[in-house]
Amino acid sequence: MTTALLVIDIQNDYFPNGKMTLTNPEQAAQKAAKLLTHFRQTGAPIFHVQHITEGEVAPFFHPNTEGVEIHESVRPLEGETVIEKHMPNSFFNTNLHEKLQEQGVKELVVCGMMSHMCIDATVRSAVEHGYTCQVIEDACATTTLQIEDKIIPADHVHYAFMAALNGTYATVKTTEAFFK
Repeated sequence: MTTALLVIDIQNDYFPNGKMTLTNPEQAAQKAAKLLTHFRQTGAPIFHVQHITEGEVAPFFHPNTEGVEIHESVRPLEGETVIEKHMPNSFFNTNLHEKLQEQGVKELVVCGMMSHMCIDATVRSAVEHGYTCQVIEDACATTTLQIEDKIIPADHVHYAFMAALNGTYATVKTTEAFFK
C-alpha cells in the first residue's frame, strides 16, 4: 500500500505575529517537520496543501502576503507537490485526488492546521474518496473557540476533534507512536 504524507496549511499566519495565531503552532510544526524528514528520507510521496483566501472571506491567508506562505519549518522542496485550496476540505475543487491516484496512494498520514477545520474536513473527505488515514495529533494545532458566551479552550477543541475522527475516519496517534 502506498502511503503519502499530507501537510495541511502550516502557514505563517498561524504563527506568532500572524493574522490568526493558533495555540502552540511551533510545537506542531516541529512534529510535522520530523514526519516530513522521514518521508523525504524514505522517498514516499509528500503533498503540501496551501490555503489561499479568495475575496475577503477570512482575515488571513491573503494572496501575495507573507502570512500565506508555507512556514519555513515545513517548506516544500523543489519537486514536492503543492496543492492550492480555497476551502477547508483539501479535496474540494482541487486536483489532490487525481495527484494521489497518479502515485497510487491508498493511505494518508495527515498533519497540519487547524485541527477543528481543515484537518477534520480533509480527513472526512479522504475517507469518502477511499483513502485510509492516520492523523498525527501532536503535529496538528488549533485555537480557542467561542460560541455565544461559551469559550472552548484550544486543547479541548483539539482533542474533541481528534476523538471524533479516531476509529471511524482515522487512526489518531502521536508522532512518537507513528515512529514505533
